[in-house]
Amino acid sequence: MIADVLNPMQYNITEVMPSVAPATAASVVVLIFLLILIWNYEETSSIPGPCYYLGLGPLISYSRFLFTGIGTASNYYNNMYGEFVRVWINGEETLIISRSSATCHVMKHGHYVSRFGSKLGLQCIGMNENGIIFNSNPTLWKVIRPFFNKALSGPGLLQTTEHCINSTKHFLAKLSDVTDDLGKVNVLKLMRLIMLDTSNKLFLSVPLDENDIVVKIQKYFDAWQALLLKPDIFFKISWLYKKYEKSANDLKEAVEILIEQKRRELSTSDKLDENIDFATELILAQNHGDLTAENVNQSILEMLIAAPDTMSVSLYFMLILIAQHPITEEKIRKEINTVVGDREVQSSDLQNLKVLENFICESMRYQPVVDLVMRKALEDDIIDGYYVKKGTNIILNLGRMHRVEFFPKPNEFSLDNFEKTV
Repeated sequence: MIADVLNPMQYNITEVMPSVAPATAASVVVLIFLLILIWNYEETSSIPGPCYYLGLGPLISYSRFLFTGIGTASNYYNNMYGEFVRVWINGEETLIISRSSATCHVMKHGHYVSRFGSKLGLQCIGMNENGIIFNSNPTLWKVIRPFFNKALSGPGLLQTTEHCINSTKHFLAKLSDVTDDLGKVNVLKLMRLIMLDTSNKLFLSVPLDENDIVVKIQKYFDAWQALLLKPDIFFKISWLYKKYEKSANDLKEAVEILIEQKRRELSTSDKLDENIDFATELILAQNHGDLTAENVNQSILEMLIAAPDTMSVSLYFMLILIAQHPITEEKIRKEINTVVGDREVQSSDLQNLKVLENFICESMRYQPVVDLVMRKALEDDIIDGYYVKKGTNIILNLGRMHRVEFFPKPNEFSLDNFEKTV
């Protein structure tokens, strides 16, 4: 009975197979054809860069950014493919540019005012659609930017020289606080303390514990660097990101206390100073309903952290370069003695310190602290002949750009690089 049942089934299968096989083969051929089309579509970009390889290319490029860091990965791809490179970060097309003409185009056009980065990572440190450094909301960014412009170019900034001199004297008198048991000075911490004090006097003007805030700023920057490009899945595992979130919250809470202190001072003040500072401008804007408290707090935080990080590290590198180049040091000392002499330096002296100015420019070219700028294209565009789609991420590799164009000795530290206007 079983044989009788199976025989017709076997007969039916063998009858069906000849008709099924061509259909299956045709489906496989169509699938392969579609894959080839996708492959070829991804490879038609005129911008140099790694191949797509059915998704393997984006995975490799993103992994390189995650494990080696943004700067190292950007230099790798620029060295490998040239000044204009297409890669992928978290599945999104990203251009790495180290050509000055293209960099100038991006920095001067209004449809590149948005930043890119992990939304969850930026939320974790308070920068997502807040502040100015990595605010990816162009409308809000344009509202906040004038406050920063005024603070960094207005009459209040004329006090910078005086504040720097006073802060430097103050912390040099307390040098033992940054000196270890062997008599070695922690120069980077010294620079951070001086710059935080100067920044506070210029932009916030409330008493603070510089040592405590400097430590919190360093941890905040560590969190920022760690979270900036992390994939969303990273934030599903709390123990991976909680320590970074805590570092960010520690600084935010400390700054909020300082801002609340500033608010109380303003509420009890009979009249405002003629040149009101950055924090006062923002608090008044919030009182008029132009800004939220969250945005005010983040903007003041970012203004306070910028100097202790970028300025102090720049100065630290300059001190190292002076130590490594005694002839340059002697030129600077001779110029200062000629222009300033034994009196205290004044703002008006700066225009006459040409050797010092060249040294500062060359130091920032040779050893930049901010060597990358990250943007997102808000509109379709053409940059140096390359078509750039709306939504494309852009990394401007300024550090490499400074080593490849315009300078007579691009790979050397030399004041000759700024003898002529660049």
